[in-house]
Amino acid sequence: MAKIITCAFCSGTGKDPFELLSPLSHCLVCNSTGMVQIDFPVKRCLFCSGTGKNPMGARVACIVCGGKGVNYIGGIIECTQCKGTGKSGDGLPCSRCGGKGLN
Repeated sequence: MAKIITCAFCSGTGKDPFELLSPLSHCLVCNSTGMVQIDFPVKRCLFCSGTGKNPMGARVACIVCGGKGVNYIGGIIECTQCKGTGKSGDGLPCSRCGGKGLN
């Protein structure tokens, strides 16, 4: 089941939140529409805490959710490697669950 939600990366503005190229640059996640399509069921992205931004300090979209702020969840079992946090010991996405926290 698909649904359209507000783009987490640009907060629905349609503009690049970091203005990397210029203040007029459009959001690469939603292609300047301010909205993104997602498939259900979803869970807030654990890696970026739902912001859509890379938590590692890079000024790009989250590498786990692609900037949408949510992830499709196919599994319902907490990841045994990261204990459901979505992160590995070095702060990168968990290699077992891909940063989703579930298997």
